[in-house]
Amino acid sequence: MAEFTVLVATDLTEASLNMLRGDAELISVNPANLAALRDGLKRADALIARDDVAIDRPLLEGAPKLKVIGRVGANLGGIDIEAATGRGIIVMNTPGVNAIAAGEHAIMLMLALSRKVIGAHTSLKEGFWLLDRKRQAGTQLFGKTLGIVGLGRVGQIVAARCLAFGMTVLAYDPYITEDEVADKRVTLVGLRELVSRSDFITIHVSATGETRGMINEALIRQMKPGARIINTAHGSVIDEGALAAALKDGRLAGAALDVYAEEPPYNSPLIGMDNVIHTPHIGDNTVEAAQDLSIQIVTQVMDALNGDDYRNVVNMPFMPGLDFESVRPYLRLAEHIGTFLHTLARHPVRRVAVEYRGEDTAGLVKPLTVALLKGVLTPIHGDNVNYINAPVLANERGIQVTQAKGLKASEYAALVSAMVTLEDGEQIYVAGTLLDRREPHIVQINDYRMNFVPEGHLVIMGSYDQPGVIGKVGTLLATNGINIASWHTGRATPGGHTLTILTLDEPMRADVFAELTQQEFVRHAHQVEIK
Repeated sequence: MAEFTVLVATDLTEASLNMLRGDAELISVNPANLAALRDGLKRADALIARDDVAIDRPLLEGAPKLKVIGRVGANLGGIDIEAATGRGIIVMNTPGVNAIAAGEHAIMLMLALSRKVIGAHTSLKEGFWLLDRKRQAGTQLFGKTLGIVGLGRVGQIVAARCLAFGMTVLAYDPYITEDEVADKRVTLVGLRELVSRSDFITIHVSATGETRGMINEALIRQMKPGARIINTAHGSVIDEGALAAALKDGRLAGAALDVYAEEPPYNSPLIGMDNVIHTPHIGDNTVEAAQDLSIQIVTQVMDALNGDDYRNVVNMPFMPGLDFESVRPYLRLAEHIGTFLHTLARHPVRRVAVEYRGEDTAGLVKPLTVALLKGVLTPIHGDNVNYINAPVLANERGIQVTQAKGLKASEYAALVSAMVTLEDGEQIYVAGTLLDRREPHIVQINDYRMNFVPEGHLVIMGSYDQPGVIGKVGTLLATNGINIASWHTGRATPGGHTLTILTLDEPMRADVFAELTQQEFVRHAHQVEIK
């Protein structure tokens, strides 16, 4: 029986669907069939869809098992990321996979617009040869100025191709600097300067609150007279009414659109205008892009479900380009430390101070902290807590998280450590490191120095430092047929208190554990399983 159920509400290639069928139960629905979509989400572990599916809070509330949302393409519009994050649902996209297809489509529209290809085609189709040569005269791209709004992957592809046409290329992107522009022939300018100087303007920004309606009436009035605008990014970026008005009164010469404020664009004022070229949101619809997008989103979703990798996740604390496989051991270590902190806590945790030392942990403050919080909270929330919603759940419980230095002295150069402050003011400290950068080891708990692997069936026992403890505990377990796999004891001072970690082959039965806690040398004891 398949371990996961994946709901696909879009067209994927047969090769990618076969990949899913081999690893999961596959449910395919038409994205327009909302009833079928909702029914499939009742048992789906993952949803794969394009931006024609609005993944809002009400839809998510009907998906009790959902763990992953895979968006085909880069656009995240229509996904309630806040609601998904609160539920611990991974949201991922596939940025850059369709960049070449989208860039080429924008250039195709630009060429068709400049040479009035659609009008000429229609004229000849209707039986007219050079009906009006002057009216059908186009304009060259060579020597013209192109303004690119958004210099991401697609914008850079358009820039490179249009430079080859001999165009002057301007770009507006507030999130990059001149040093980050790969081709120095591209000039970064402000948005108003771009629209006032450009003969052609092409839009390549994501749909966000910041970009919604950014090409509005006021900005259109500042555009160079006779300019042409191309939009293959997202329909929400342009005020369609203002654009239609500018095209009707001749302030702008033309527009070419692949995306619309409402899709299908039944009520768009731009559909049917003679100086507007429109295509039905097919910018990424090439054979190559479809195959690449399908394979990548299926692979990403299954890797995330299996916990093997988390590529292109937008609500997870992993930096783009992070090698998850190399980071995974540190995440496990941090999570195990969190589990120990919760196990030792006799009152609710109120503050968590973290400290990470060593080159390997540089740049990993956020993911390691999230992993540690997951370890603290999993015994409370169970499987409902993960790397997505651990910070949200911690905040809901009033847990303050801070970064600290010098929590405890340690001889280890590479260290993951944390100190929690409990509701009654007590503080607990746990630190760990990796052996050969792979195997997690706990090396200190409070003032007790030790070295053990935090995995398996563990008993944490605080006792008085006195003779006979090992013999009595060993006899108790042997009498009840429980084998000890490892024994680690640390003590702060001779004759004082000790802390012992027992690794057992199987969990201690409740009656045996109760008998252990009643021994006169035991101060406290806890049982925990760490997988």
